[in-house]
Amino acid sequence: EAPSVAVAVHSQDQAIPPCPSGWISLWIGYSFLMLTGSGAEGGGQSLTSPGSCLEDFRTTPFIECQGARGTCHYFSDKYSFWLTTVQPNHQFGLNAPSETLKTEQLQRQSVSRCQVCLKNN
Repeated sequence: EAPSVAVAVHSQDQAIPPCPSGWISLWIGYSFLMLTGSGAEGGGQSLTSPGSCLEDFRTTPFIECQGARGTCHYFSDKYSFWLTTVQPNHQFGLNAPSETLKTEQLQRQSVSRCQVCLKNN
């Protein structure tokens, strides 16, 4: 049992954000927002939740398993959404630049970094 609730902190850039004073790091990762599926399926969580900070960036971070045999697949109609990096001069602007990131490496470089922290007793 943990002595306190773990929380995630996000940077909105490539720098790993520090834990608050008096807190220790559990892990660092990439800022995950939510996933969607076909129809009305989908899910997400609060950005303070440890589940919003995944240790690795993957374009398809989840698989779906069905049936008694446990058949598992990545589905092309499942989408993941990640918190992007924002340059300081574009924060809070109305005309933020838009771009398509086609390679996983470019996508990884454009995802905000995060850290999950636990209060140190």
